[in-house]
Amino acid sequence: MPLIDQLCDRMLEMRASDLHLLQGQKPKLRVHGHLQAIEDEPVLDKDRIKQMLEEICESWRWEKYLENMDIDFAYGLGDRGRFRVNYYYQMHGMGAVLRTIPTKIMTIEELNLPPVLKNFAKLRSGLVLMTGPTGSGKSTTLAAIIDYINTNESRYILTIEEPIEFVHPNKKSVFCQREVGKDTHSFASGLKTGARQNADVILVGEMRDYETISLALAAASMGSLVFGTLHTNSASKTVDRIIDVFPPDEQNKARTMLADTLRGVCSQMLLRSRDGTGRVAANEILLATQGLSSNIREGNNANIRNIIMAGKSNGMQLMDDAIEGFYKKGIISGEEGYLKANDKKRFEQFAPA
Repeated sequence: MPLIDQLCDRMLEMRASDLHLLQGQKPKLRVHGHLQAIEDEPVLDKDRIKQMLEEICESWRWEKYLENMDIDFAYGLGDRGRFRVNYYYQMHGMGAVLRTIPTKIMTIEELNLPPVLKNFAKLRSGLVLMTGPTGSGKSTTLAAIIDYINTNESRYILTIEEPIEFVHPNKKSVFCQREVGKDTHSFASGLKTGARQNADVILVGEMRDYETISLALAAASMGSLVFGTLHTNSASKTVDRIIDVFPPDEQNKARTMLADTLRGVCSQMLLRSRDGTGRVAANEILLATQGLSSNIREGNNANIRNIIMAGKSNGMQLMDDAIEGFYKKGIISGEEGYLKANDKKRFEQFAPA
């Protein structure tokens, strides 16, 4: 049995979200957002961490890691668990992070997500963006939305991921799941062939560059429903990020394409529960309206906040409203609200001393 499997089993036992391995340190687990060393494990010297990492990595991936200094892939323990893996180098040598991928794809209801997210699953075309910092549960939420489509619609769904996280069974829909680096060279090349596959739904694991974003917009404008992720923390910043990727002479065209195709933005962050036993997802939700399209086209992104506030009856909400709602229900502490809120004044009475 690979050495790392024992630590993976420990992760699952303690319901940890991440396992951190750093040369020269003891392995560490992140449990409910807190990082803690596994005290009964030895310090990872050069030989031990190299053995741990190499024995679960295919030889071609290992060569790629040594050459490129980092790599992403997925690792499974049969029916026990599945993990997203990132290998990298740091000042003291090798390092790795393994993130738990839930073996069961949870539903929108089970995740206690806003029911309005089902509206995204019912769309026939356009662009839907899922945003938030690393580790905020974007992939889990997107998997729930895709699973809702799979359960209720007969559609051809293409996912382009690095690595493939959630493995979707074919229910009513048919899946083609492609891994960047293994099944396609890049997100962009996967999107190019996706246009020829006549996909009804396309999931782009990460929209990180000009080519990928422009191809995603093109696919959405040609009639596919495209889901993508970005590392932004609000709807207005998401629109800014999309436009800013384009060269200055193309930004007006990009605004027009985005105004015509954007169907919604869901920004997400995880908050520590008051009792310290888990975390809850808070969401900012923006839905497409005629006003949104005209504001994007005119470059008036600052007005997006007002659009969300005016659309509460339709299911839109600001992140700070979601955070305040959790505080009022006693789910999170005032201090957690202060730490995570954009408008600190709403929670300034709870500011740490």
